[in-house]
Amino acid sequence: MSIAEKRRPALGRGMAALLSNAPPPPSAAAAPAPAIPGRTLLTLPVEAIERNPEQPRKRFEDAKLEELAASIRQHGIVEPILVRKDGGRYRILAGERRWRAAQRAGLKEVPAVLREATDREAFELALVENLQRADLNAIEEAEAYEVLQADHGLTQEAIATRVGKERSTVANALRLLKLPEDVRESVRGGQLDMGHARALLGLEDGEAIRKIAQRAIREGLSVRATEALVRSLSKKPPKAGPSDAPADSPAIRDLAHRLQRRLGARCRVVPKSAVAGKLEVEYTSLDELDGILAKIGA
Repeated sequence: MSIAEKRRPALGRGMAALLSNAPPPPSAAAAPAPAIPGRTLLTLPVEAIERNPEQPRKRFEDAKLEELAASIRQHGIVEPILVRKDGGRYRILAGERRWRAAQRAGLKEVPAVLREATDREAFELALVENLQRADLNAIEEAEAYEVLQADHGLTQEAIATRVGKERSTVANALRLLKLPEDVRESVRGGQLDMGHARALLGLEDGEAIRKIAQRAIREGLSVRATEALVRSLSKKPPKAGPSDAPADSPAIRDLAHRLQRRLGARCRVVPKSAVAGKLEVEYTSLDELDGILAKIGA
């Protein structure tokens, strides 16, 4: 079994599991810790370390960095950063915020744990750290899942296992990437939160989504108010005129039964005319909806 295969289960358990075997930073009173295969405790110059360009987190709040820098000036870096060797330099696997704050605090060196990692493991480690610290906004999280899915070939189930989430959580996050880019940017910037973004997915028209998003920001609408507004826009008035097709014909009933067996959900076919109508599919939970969407390839 490879090193990567032995360590992968630790990802779902979090950063504590990843560092559980790493020795603590050395101190004047501490005896040297024994070496651990695949992991080495180092003290590295800050200029020898570089950020991970694939880091899922794109935004670092200046005020929060200043707070951490002040803490580092007083107490030092309590938890070493996690790095891997990249040529003659070291690339961060986890702990970029500590590295940035250490530079603000005027530190010339930082404690680091050196670990072997593939590109995919490096990305997963950065993602897990950010998720556990709640450092990612909803769009950054969704984009990180997309990278694991598109670039590393992982299924939603595999992603969920690696980051310790439910598959439905991963699926719902990925749906946010269907929002227009300017709306996604509002989520990244904190003007809209996850609840607003999910509510906006109830609309199909991009321009309508933009208008509701702008109104939610302008008027400071709550998530519940945004949901109500989306529902009101989603309701289409019924068209006048009799239907030319029987609503309860054997053919219609047979079609509804076949759809119900295929989707595993209650289905209703409602004819509006001889050539038009609508299909209603009922679901009782988001997990059930995810299953239906998966079956139709959405």
